[in-house]
Amino acid sequence: MTLKTASILLAHGSSDPHWLAPFDQLLQRIRDSLSDPEARAELAYMELAEPSLQSQIRRLAEEGYDQIDVLPLFFAAGRHLRKDVPAMLDNMQQLLQQEGMHISIHLHPPIGLEPEVARAISQVVLRQLQ
Repeated sequence: MTLKTASILLAHGSSDPHWLAPFDQLLQRIRDSLSDPEARAELAYMELAEPSLQSQIRRLAEEGYDQIDVLPLFFAAGRHLRKDVPAMLDNMQQLLQQEGMHISIHLHPPIGLEPEVARAISQVVLRQLQ
C-alpha cells in the first residue's frame, strides 16, 4: 500500500499582507515546478495568518492523506521549531487519532540550515558588499 503524502510549507505568519505575498509566490513557483501530478504542496502559518498549520493538517487528513511532511520556511530552529511546533503537531496527531484518522506527521529541519540556502544568502551578501 502506497502512502498518500502531502507537504506543508510552514511560515511564521504576519498580519501584514506585504509580508505574506512572497510566501504565496513561493508556493506557486513550487507547484508550477512539480513533475508528479500526485504531489501536493500547501502553505500554512504558525500564527497571525491563515491558513493555520492545524487547519491545513486537518484538511489534508480529511482528504485521506496518510503522511504529512512539514517543511519550515525558517532560517534556524528557535523556540518555535524546538518546542511550539512539535507540541502543535503532537496535539493535532492525537486529536485526529481520536477521530479515527491515523496519520503520520513529520517535522523537517528549517530550510535555512540547508547548505544551498546558506550559499545563496552568502552570494547575495557578497554581491551587496562589492
